Amino acid sequence: MPSLPPWVPGTAWWPWKSMASPGAPRPSPVSWRTGSRPAMMSVSWWVVLMVCPSAVASGRINGEAVVFLLDTGATDVAIPAELAEKLGLARGAPILLQTANGQTTGYRTVLDSLSLGDIVLRDVRAIVAPGFDGEQILLGMSALKQLEFTQRAGTLVLRQHATDRP
Repeated sequence: MPSLPPWVPGTAWWPWKSMASPGAPRPSPVSWRTGSRPAMMSVSWWVVLMVCPSAVASGRINGEAVVFLLDTGATDVAIPAELAEKLGLARGAPILLQTANGQTTGYRTVLDSLSLGDIVLRDVRAIVAPGFDGEQILLGMSALKQLEFTQRAGTLVLRQHATDRP
């Protein structure tokens, strides 16, 4: 196991390389908190991921297990329509989407909860995207903007401060 960068206290590594092939198991992220519970301002939850060309992470939407692909270029969390149906997500107002493959129509929705390790987000804006195939959900900025994230020396750290926790 590689040594940890000195700026990341008490971290654990997520074994990205073992997940490189399609269908490979994706372990849950390793999480921990820092600080003490009574001093709420000093408590934060961390999820540390090892960076790879396809940043894929296991998580949950409304309590159901899903696989996220971290995408800082996506405005919102984007969910393939077939998967959204399995998750029981309602299709809201239609919205015109500009994708790499051109324009298409998607549907607004709100996720009651989205979790990645011990990080939990509530009422996250998302898009149900017909024509977006696969089982991976794009974890876009509607979720990521609620977190502090840093990528350095091959490690991606997502951090949620206690004051931001639902």
